[in-house]
Formats: sequence, C-alpha cells, structure tokens
Amino acid sequence: MWNLGPCSPVAPCSLRSVPAPLSPVLLWATRRRGQRAPPSPGCKRFTPPGCKPVPAAEAEGRPAWLPGSGAKRCGRAVPRSRARGRRRRRPKAAPGGRGEPPGSGGPRRGRRQRRPPGPGGSWGGRRGWAAPGGDAARRPLPSRPGGARRWLELNRSSSGKNEEKKGNKGGGKGESVSEGGKTAVVFSLKNEVGGLVKALRLFQEKHVSMVHIESRKSKRRNSEVEIFVDCDCSKKEFNELIQLLKFQTNIVSLNPPENIWTDEEDLDCVPWFPRKISELDKCSQRVLMYGSELDADHPGFKDNVYRQRRKYFVDVAMSYKYGQPIPRVEYTAEEIKTWGVVFRELSKLYPTHACCEYLKNFPLLTKYCGYREDNVPQLEDVSIFLKERSGFTVRPVAGYLSPRDFLAGLAYRVFHCTQYIRHGSDPLYTPEPDTCHELLGHVPLLADPKFAQFSQEIGLASLGASDEDVQKLATCYFFTIEFGLCKQEGQLRAYGAGLLSSIGELKHALSDKAKVKTFDPKTTCLQECLITTFQEAYFVSESFEEAKEKMRDFAKSINRPFSVYFNPYTQSIEILKDTRSIENVVQDLRSDLNTVCDALSKMNRYLGI
Repeated sequence: MWNLGPCSPVAPCSLRSVPAPLSPVLLWATRRRGQRAPPSPGCKRFTPPGCKPVPAAEAEGRPAWLPGSGAKRCGRAVPRSRARGRRRRRPKAAPGGRGEPPGSGGPRRGRRQRRPPGPGGSWGGRRGWAAPGGDAARRPLPSRPGGARRWLELNRSSSGKNEEKKGNKGGGKGESVSEGGKTAVVFSLKNEVGGLVKALRLFQEKHVSMVHIESRKSKRRNSEVEIFVDCDCSKKEFNELIQLLKFQTNIVSLNPPENIWTDEEDLDCVPWFPRKISELDKCSQRVLMYGSELDADHPGFKDNVYRQRRKYFVDVAMSYKYGQPIPRVEYTAEEIKTWGVVFRELSKLYPTHACCEYLKNFPLLTKYCGYREDNVPQLEDVSIFLKERSGFTVRPVAGYLSPRDFLAGLAYRVFHCTQYIRHGSDPLYTPEPDTCHELLGHVPLLADPKFAQFSQEIGLASLGASDEDVQKLATCYFFTIEFGLCKQEGQLRAYGAGLLSSIGELKHALSDKAKVKTFDPKTTCLQECLITTFQEAYFVSESFEEAKEKMRDFAKSINRPFSVYFNPYTQSIEILKDTRSIENVVQDLRSDLNTVCDALSKMNRYLGI
C-alpha cells in the first residue's frame, strides 16, 4: 500500500536482472588476484614468465617482471638504485613532524601535482573500461552541471574531508598516512620492438605493483596496441607514473585510486534505504496516514464501530516484525459480506478483461489460499503461496507509505498489504486501497515470475535515488502495475491492480471512451496520477518483457553513481561501487553459467549433437 504524495523528507536503478554477457573490459576489472579467467575475444594474455631470482635480475639491471627475474606474477621490485648503493628516496614524515594533507601519499614537492586527464578531460572517462568508484554519499546529485570533471572534483574534495575525519579518530597527531588502492590504466603503444619494455620499466621505477596485465589490438589505429595494467599503488605514485607515461605512450583511460566508500559511514549523505530485509520493519513503521484516520467524505467516517475495527488492524500491523507469522484475522459477517460482493462482481469480468497471466494464477489462489465468495483469505496463506511461486512475500501495513518506503519493499520482493475491508455501505467503492484491492488486484500477478521481476526492478532502481527520481519511478509504477494495459491476441487486456479491483474503471479502461497511449517511461513519468476519479490516459505495453526493458533503459538516467544487487541467499542489498564489489557478483554469475553450460552439454549428448 502506498501514497503518491511527497516523498520522505530526506535528501537523495539501474534496474538489475540477469546481466548481459560480460565484455572483455569488465572481465579485466573484476578478475581476482592470482586467478585466471579465459582470455577475452580479440585479446592476448600477457603472462610474464618466471626465471631467475630477483637479486640476479637487479644485478643485471633488468626489471623484476622481465625474463630472468624469477617473478611469478607482477609485483613490486627492489629499485636498481639500491643495488648500486645510490641514495634512497626521501622518507616520509615521522609521527609528530610536519603533517601532510590526508590522502596526499607523502610530503608535497613545493608545487601542485598535475592531475592527468583522461578522455574528455575527466578521470576514467572511457566507457567500458574499469571506472573510478563514485561517491554518491557526498551530496544529492539531481544533475551533473559542468560535466564529469566538475562532479569528480567535488568527490575528491569530499573524500579528503572524510580522510581527515578518519585521521582524527586515530589520535589526531597530524600524522600523514599514504593510503593505497587498486587502480587501472590503459595506454596505447606503437607496434614496435621494445615499446612495452620501456613503458613497463616506468612501473618499476615508481614502485607501482602490477597485479594483472593484458594487451589487445587498438580500436583507434591498426598500427597500435592497447595495454591494460591493473596495479596497486598510492595516488601520489600513480600521478608520478602517469606523468612519465605521457612522454612514451598515449593514455587511453585512467582509474585513479581514491579510496572512496571504504567504510559504511561514507554513505551517510545518501538517502537511507534498507540494506537487509529485516530493516523493512523501519519502513513499515513510517506510515504517512493511519488506516484509522478517516476523512470526512469517507463512507465510514461516522461509523464508530467501523473506526474501532480499523484501529484494531492498525495495531496488528504496527506490532508485526520480520520473521513472525502474519497474525490471522477473524473477519466479521459484515466484512465477509462486503468481500463477497466485490469478489462476485469482479469474477464476472475477469475472463474478458484480465490478462492471461492473471487468469492462470487465479484458480490456484482459489485452491491453495481459500479465494471464495464466503471467505476472506489470510495474508499468511497468501505469503506462503507467493514465496513458492515467485519469491514474493507480503507483510501487513497500517496505512499509506511514502513512495520511497513502498518501493524499497519491492526491491526485496516484499509487498506491503493492508488487512482491513472497505465500508459495507458502498462495496463497489473505496477511497483507499483495502485488502480487496491487494488480494484481488495485486496478488494474482505477483505469483507470475516475470511480473515479479518487473516489480522488483522498479524497487531496486529507487534505492538511494533522489526524491525527484523516486517520484518518477512511483509514477511509472502507478501507470503500469496499478493501471497498466497490455496487448494479448490482438486485444487490450488489463494487468494493473487498480483496474482489476475496480469494476467501474475496469470497464471504462477497455472501452472506446478511454484514451490509450504507448508506454514510454520518459513521458509516462510526467502524467498526472488521479486517485478518486478515472485516469485521463492509460498506457499499453506489448508484454511485461517490453515494459521491463523500457524501465531498465529509463533507470540508466537516474543520477545514482552506484548500482545495487539483491543477494537472494542473504536477502540483502550489495552496493556495487568498485571492482571488488563487482568481483563478488561475477563469481556468482560464473557459477550459474557453469551450471547452464553443463545442462547444455548434457542436452547435446542426449540429442546426439
């Protein structure tokens, strides 16, 4: 149950389903240290061969990663200057000495370090390569005036403040700590002998530890090759390395270490959203208008018995906690009679007005959940049924929720559901969603896996988004899941719960009087939502899959510099903010892909292919 009024007073998906096949670049950015993965199409793996021990390599003046060095993988080597007795590098400031700005990586050299620009004048601007971790926690980002450079400059300044804050926790002595981070650089070389050796020697001179390296043919010029290097270093070392690389190579893409979002406290400025399913208890408690608070024009406003009954349902919902069985309600004879009128009249329209997915699941609800004219189904039975069919569950709610809190529940495949019945004086009208609307409108389609996925992705897109974007998503939800139409066998059919639970509007929406438009999230989100009257326009999709794909494209326009992933095993939300967090998701996908490949292999053997 939800309200389309103003969002919660807090400051500010891509929608996610089964991802598309990973690009070679993403495989680069997500590969674990020391692990090997199949080489990307069109790419050649550069594996430094191991030979003699490191001291021998130093004596011969060769980098540690070249043949004869004995390095089994790219790592930090002892500089040649130490082997020949030259003066060592200047040490960092000792505790109590002159402090440096947090995150600077060491003492300043008297002039400001130049920041190496990437394509388009910004860090990591090339699409498809490893991108720098964003910092959505800093401030609301309804737009990015000034482009990516300005946005990242703001993030850099905010990151510095966070590091100072963390430094104060450690004692506040002004000690400089040079923090490192995993980063990547892509540069191009002319296809000539010795070019790669010269470039990689710079990594050794600047003490940059190389974790992984690959090469591929350049997409810009046929005479060049592009080198991807995944390394571990501080920001200062990285900046010095880039300055030297500029003289020998063409920098294609950068991913500087910023140590953004190291701790949970860095998300403080992002609008709060539940990170695990048990935290939905907080969302369900933030009710905007309780079910016992009736307006003067409500049919039950002057009925004290009805008002007391509504207060009982509020108490049941407010006392419910995650993991508990939903309390069973003993409905009165008057409530069962009202339910029976609605159930009987709507059942007459479903065969000619409802979509085929609805008609498929409705008989199952009659069989397993007690959907009958003389019985109001219990939410606990409905929740168990949905869990087995699509992974959705329901939980009781006391009244209206904000769009942000309601959509957050969908991200966990949890539907907030009311338990009270509309007033018996007018069974075919209700100014607010009641259990007739929830059980007859929403539940049959939530049992469909494709529709359930569509609902969840709208919820995932809302997590951490700005108030403006949440309102757009809520409007799209309203004109699809509440009042959506689809085409089946050349005829318009209803799949929106608001239509399937309203006799009058269900007839109106499929008549010639209704104005029907093609569903496009960019224009649909601007349509006005009407609560007490028929809608001015209805939006039609060819199928749930088409609507889902359009919503995925629309979610990419949401100003949220991170993505989220729902972990079905722990029922928690994982924030995908850097290569390491994405790496864990990729590991799960690899396991799933192995299962699919094994099934295809057995099928081919069975068919003799």
